[in-house]
Amino acid sequence: MSDKPLALILAVTSDIGRAVARACAAAGHDLVVTARDRQRLDVEVADLGQRYPVAVQGVEMDVLDRAHRARLLEQLPRTPDLVVCAIGLMPAQDDAQADPDLAERVMQTNYIAPALMLEQLAELCRERGSGALVGISSVAGDRGRRSNYIYGSAKAGFSAYLSGLRARMHDHGVSVITVKPGFVRTRMTEGMRLPALLTIDPEHVARSILAAAGSRTNAIYVKRIWRVIMWVIGLLPESVFKRLKL
Repeated sequence: MSDKPLALILAVTSDIGRAVARACAAAGHDLVVTARDRQRLDVEVADLGQRYPVAVQGVEMDVLDRAHRARLLEQLPRTPDLVVCAIGLMPAQDDAQADPDLAERVMQTNYIAPALMLEQLAELCRERGSGALVGISSVAGDRGRRSNYIYGSAKAGFSAYLSGLRARMHDHGVSVITVKPGFVRTRMTEGMRLPALLTIDPEHVARSILAAAGSRTNAIYVKRIWRVIMWVIGLLPESVFKRLKL
């Protein structure tokens, strides 16, 4: 058995997930990585194995499938030292409004299923007495806005879940970290007009996650200006806020 720390990256085929996996491997972590698409997963596993001198295991997993979540736990070689949940789905708000099935999938993918997965992984870490679990949430969850309230509501639920899990794990040597990246240049945001000063690359997010996991902090806004922005937005009276086209 390898003596390297083990990182579990949920959704390695996402841009942020890929960047986190590479950062963990560069830091000397063995990897277990997941994705829904077996072919794309195999490509990522092969690429990581060629780039870095670490062990890389791929597990096909659709987080919405309870059997898949159980199978992942069975295939883990040991309890991970670091878990990073990069699972997410963000369609256009208009599409989610018009399609109840899509809206439900957004809520399941961004909150319910990842929370159920992390709950089981947290229990493994609790039994061992160590570990760090990182959930990638969003500034969209800080306050519901007309432009993305379906996605934002799911991320709000996920942030609240992570906060509660953090409190429960506090006495057991397990840290739970909420990461709010803000705007990130990814396929998910492709085509959006993003403000350059507020937008970062996936590699920036990955570096921040590793730094946060090492410091065992509670929650971070990857680009610190978002903390100020969301504080101001949070102060706006509802009578004013509901008139803004945010």
